[in-house]
Amino acid sequence: MIGAGVFAAFAPAARSAGTGLLVGLGIAAVVAYCNATASAQLAAQYPLSGGTYLYGRERLGEWWGFFAGWGFVVGKTASCVAMALTFAAYVAPSGWQRPVAAAAVVVLATVNYRGITRTARLTGVIVVVTLVALGMVMLAALAGGEVDSQRLTPNLAGASSWYGVLQAAGLLFFAFAGYARIATLGEEVRDPGRTIPRAIQVALAAVVVLYAAVAVTVLLVLGPETLAASGEPLADAVTAGTWDWAVPVVRVGGATAALGALLALIAGIGRTSLAMAREQDLPTWLAAVHPRHRVPHHADVALAVAVVALIMVVDLRAAIGFSSFGVLLYYLTANIAAFTQDHEHRRFPRGLQVLGGTGCTVLVLTLPVSSVLVGAVVLGIGIGYRLWRQRAGAA
Repeated sequence: MIGAGVFAAFAPAARSAGTGLLVGLGIAAVVAYCNATASAQLAAQYPLSGGTYLYGRERLGEWWGFFAGWGFVVGKTASCVAMALTFAAYVAPSGWQRPVAAAAVVVLATVNYRGITRTARLTGVIVVVTLVALGMVMLAALAGGEVDSQRLTPNLAGASSWYGVLQAAGLLFFAFAGYARIATLGEEVRDPGRTIPRAIQVALAAVVVLYAAVAVTVLLVLGPETLAASGEPLADAVTAGTWDWAVPVVRVGGATAALGALLALIAGIGRTSLAMAREQDLPTWLAAVHPRHRVPHHADVALAVAVVALIMVVDLRAAIGFSSFGVLLYYLTANIAAFTQDHEHRRFPRGLQVLGGTGCTVLVLTLPVSSVLVGAVVLGIGIGYRLWRQRAGAA
């Protein structure tokens, strides 16, 4: 969660809600907490790899598993686009950002193709670098910039303003995505029934506090209008003051967070695609595993091609909106699956799953219209493919 989302998501959220993005951040955090409890409760009962793709199949049936898996694959593919564009925004000059973003995808996909082991030590290094950068943003912006507390006063009068706040919440949900990644590694965790629920809740609580602090800082220094127009909001918050020397630290932090998230996404999407292809929920061609490097090389190549193509035509806000669309559908399935668990496996009240499922639905429907329309079309393509496969198999 402490990744590139915090470097990218506040600007599109400010365009939707202005200072009301703080309210949107709170709504996103509540929905994320409900989703996290659902994932934790399911992971305790099913300590196996696969996440909500597995939970949906086990609790609700094959179609629900497909629904979750397809939402994950398409949503996280959009996340790859967002991470690559965020990386480029922090390291490349204007006009070169799309080629640099595409190059980053090709390089990391090549690394992953040859086999990559993501260890806790590497993840820890990335998180430390990112935390240093975020700490520098808050210190440099508040100490060296012009702080105006009036910039924190939200104007929430009128239905349109509340729609913007909910839209901002949907966009900011993108930054929280990742807390259920722990659950997808259930087979590799010691004492998963105890460890996974605790880890998910602690991680989410820490990130909510950190993101709130960063959001308040950039609003105090930049204001909602400047923040909304920014392509690299955290770097702009630093340059707005007198601590220009800290800008390289922020750029390194943003670039590192984006590359770390992008590498993890490429690996995760490839493995989920592999699992779905083995169940014939995706083309079986994607189930191929490289005989030497032991990676799903067909899935990785297909993903890299799709991401590079999208980078050339999609902007950052569209990528974030579409990513949120897919991921919210994924967590909607998790909430419904957790709602069906019996008393023996229940750790949290069913009311949290009702609130989480409702929240996911509302946030999906209030995302930018283009994100919803494109998401619906892509969802329909996935459903059509699975129906075709079923009919072809029956014939």
